[in-house]
Amino acid sequence: MSLSRREFLERSAAISAAGFMPRLPDAWPVAAEPVPAGFRGRPCVVSSSNGIRGVKVAYDKIVAGEDPLDAAIAGVNIQELDPNDQSVGLGGLPNEEGVVQLDASCMHGPTRRAGAVGCIEGIATPSLVAKAVMDYTDHVMLVGEGATRFAKAMGFKEQNLLTEKSRQDWMRWKSRLNANDAWLDHNDDIKIKFTTGTINMNAVTASGDLGSVTTTSGMAWKVPGRIGDSPIVGAGQYCDNTVGAAGSTGRGEANIKTCASFLIVEFMRQGMAPQAACLKALERVVAMTEARLMGPGGRPKFDLEFYALAKNGDFGGATLYSGGKFAVCDERGARLEPAAFLYQR
Repeated sequence: MSLSRREFLERSAAISAAGFMPRLPDAWPVAAEPVPAGFRGRPCVVSSSNGIRGVKVAYDKIVAGEDPLDAAIAGVNIQELDPNDQSVGLGGLPNEEGVVQLDASCMHGPTRRAGAVGCIEGIATPSLVAKAVMDYTDHVMLVGEGATRFAKAMGFKEQNLLTEKSRQDWMRWKSRLNANDAWLDHNDDIKIKFTTGTINMNAVTASGDLGSVTTTSGMAWKVPGRIGDSPIVGAGQYCDNTVGAAGSTGRGEANIKTCASFLIVEFMRQGMAPQAACLKALERVVAMTEARLMGPGGRPKFDLEFYALAKNGDFGGATLYSGGKFAVCDERGARLEPAAFLYQR
């Protein structure tokens, strides 16, 4: 979704009526930082593995001269609008009450801006609503009913996000909560689905401008109102145009406590390569994991994945356990790359 200044002014009254103060148009432009002398970079997009279609879309857009954040958001929109992807957007697995609640955040490197929404309902593309918060308000995050009202005031279409497929999965989960309740059990051979959801995507142009976005339907069957790391700037994603960008998927609660996306960018600022920075952040996650979540050998019972992209186009990804992959698109095309890991699965 993109608005001209005229369209923005025409909608300002509606936004104000909904209880929001729009950012003044002349506050939008912020001069991009100059490219360092001798800088040599290459365009690249990195994402969680479910972004394999999106990284190609985003890469083609930045090569064509489009903004890196707009390109990354276009990439994640593919998953948000796919009803068969039950981890984000339309068709995402709901909370324990059967309601799909979505979270997203984004950062724009050249202008040092950020936007986020949490627990938004009825809007399939929270990534675009997060960008609207960034573009048209003086805030960084809107949540719950307020985020939904803002989205509708901005012209986003409200719709039922609970597909029949996800509703049936919710019914299966609910039927097995208590053997003595009034819900009929589904066939025992049907596996109950669980997902921590999420797609993260980071993009960099040949001139070194960066954008990052993370969007999710969150942990399946979560307590209503639960927010993971995805909408939290510095946890679900982080972007610094002088260094690089990073993001995550997996158990958000573990990531929130370490602000790991911010930490990865800071490790890169200190000279670490993207992959090494991701691995170092995972070590911090393990050190901060509480005893109840630790298994044999002092290893976490959950998984967590990080993705990082440097200003010059270098990239990396790492997970707690072996077998993970992440999506990349550069001059070599779109592909899945093996992720580094701390522990053999």
